[in-house]
Amino acid sequence: MSEWVLPEGWGEAVVTDIAGFVRGVTFKKAEAIAYPEVGYVPIIRANNIQNSKLILDDLVYAPEDKVSDSQRIKAGDVVVAMSSGSRKVVGKTASANKDWEGAFGAFCGVFRPSKHMSSSYFGYYFGTQEYRAKASSLAAGANINNLKASHFDQILVPIPGLEEQKDIADKLDDLLAQVNNLKARLDAIPAILKRFRQSVLAAAVSGRLTAEWRVGKDLDPVTVKPNEKLPVVGESDYYGASIETWRWLRFGSVVRLVNGDRGRNYPNKSDYVEHGMPFINTGHIEPDGTLSLARMNYISQDKYESLGGGKTQPGDLVYCLRGATMGKTARVDFEVGAIASSLVIVRPGACIVRKFAYYYLISPVAEKMIKKYDNGSAQPNLSAKSLASYSLQLPPIEEQSEIVRRVDQLFALADQIEQQVKNAQARVDKLTQSILAKAFRGELTAEWRAANPELISGENSAEALLKRIKAEKARQKPAGRGRGKKPAYAGQSA
Repeated sequence: MSEWVLPEGWGEAVVTDIAGFVRGVTFKKAEAIAYPEVGYVPIIRANNIQNSKLILDDLVYAPEDKVSDSQRIKAGDVVVAMSSGSRKVVGKTASANKDWEGAFGAFCGVFRPSKHMSSSYFGYYFGTQEYRAKASSLAAGANINNLKASHFDQILVPIPGLEEQKDIADKLDDLLAQVNNLKARLDAIPAILKRFRQSVLAAAVSGRLTAEWRVGKDLDPVTVKPNEKLPVVGESDYYGASIETWRWLRFGSVVRLVNGDRGRNYPNKSDYVEHGMPFINTGHIEPDGTLSLARMNYISQDKYESLGGGKTQPGDLVYCLRGATMGKTARVDFEVGAIASSLVIVRPGACIVRKFAYYYLISPVAEKMIKKYDNGSAQPNLSAKSLASYSLQLPPIEEQSEIVRRVDQLFALADQIEQQVKNAQARVDKLTQSILAKAFRGELTAEWRAANPELISGENSAEALLKRIKAEKARQKPAGRGRGKKPAYAGQSA
C-alpha cells in the first residue's frame, strides 16, 4: 500500500499497470553527431531533463534507422532519467506537452500513459516528493545509479476517476502556474541585487555616494608621492569627473604589490599537508571577499620558510591575475600564509583604507581596467605592473572611511534582502510539494466530488477505470523493439 491517505472511491495502481514503457535508443558513440543533419534524429539525454522540463539544447543526433516509431516522443510521455552517476539525477522526469520528432537515449526511458488516463494528471505525479523518494531508494549500482522498468512495479499512483483526474490537472495547471510565476520573480532578484551592488560601487569610487556629505567639509587631499616608475595619469585615464579634494594617481603609488614565489621551491600538490601554513589560490576566494578556510590548502612550515616571496600579512588583499576569474579579490585576515602564482598580494599603504582599496578592485571601474590592460592572449592575463598602472582617483582618508561605512551599510541591506529571498524560495519549493500532496490526497477536489457524485460513480468510478485499463493491457501484446512496433500503450497523440 502507498503512504497516501486516499478519499473514498479512489484506487491505486503501480506505474507499469497504467502506462507502457519504451526503452531508449541505443547507438554507438561513433555513430552520433552533434549537429542537425538529414537522416539523423535529435536525442534527449538525462542532462536535458531539468526542473521537470525537457531542455532542447545540447542534443546529440543518431542515425534515423536506429530509432523506432515508438521511440519518438509523444504528447503526454513522461521521460525518465533511468541511469546516472548521480543519485540526484537518476529518476528525474519531464513531461512532453506535444509530439516531438526527436527521441531519447539509452540512459532514459519513457512511460506512456494509457488512453484511459489523463496524461497531465499522470505527469504531475512524477513531481511529487513521494515519487522522488521512492525512485531514489530503488536506484542502485556499484559505480552508477540505475532504475529498471521493473522498479516501477513498486511505485504506486493514486487513481481517481478520469473526470476527477482532469479537474485535478486543471487545478494544478492554475496553482502551479501562479507558484512558478512567483518563483520566477524571486529568481530574478539576485541579479537585481548584483546590479545594485555594482551601482553602489560605481557611485563609491566616482564620488557620487558622498557628494552631499562633502559639502561644507574642509578636507585635505592625501599626501602621497606618485610612483615615478609608472606613467603620469592624464585626462584620457579619467573614469569620472575630477573632484577638488581627490587626487588622480596610479594604483601602484598607494599600494605595494608582491608576486608569489615562482622558483624551484614553488609548492606542488604533493607538498600539501593537512595542517600548516595557508597556501592561497583563486578557488579559495569567496563571493563576499573572504577566504574559505574549509577549502584552503596548507603547506608545511619548512616549505613556507623556503619560499622567497609571496608571503601574506594581516591586512593584505589578494588579487587574481589570470584566467576566467581574473579580478577576483579577497581580504587576508589570518596571521601568515602564501599565495599561488596566479595571485598577487596587494598591500595598502598608509594613504589608502584597505576596504576602500578592496571596493575599488571589485568595482565596475576596475573591471574596465582589466579589459584595458589584459594582454589579449587566448589565456586572459595581467601582471603586477598592469595592476599598478590602474588609474585611481583617491579621496581624503576621512572620506574613504565614510565611503566604506556607506558601502558596508548598503551591502548589508542587500545581503539581508538576499537571505529573505532564499528563505522565500525555500518556502515556495515547499509550497509546490504541498500543493501536489493535496492534489494526490484528493484535497483539491473535495468540493468537486461533493458537487459531482455522478462523475465519480458507476462507469466514471476509479474502479471502472482501472478495469478498462486492465482489459486494454490484456488485449495488447508486449512491446517489440523493432522499427515501427508499438509499446504496451500507444498513448495519445496531440
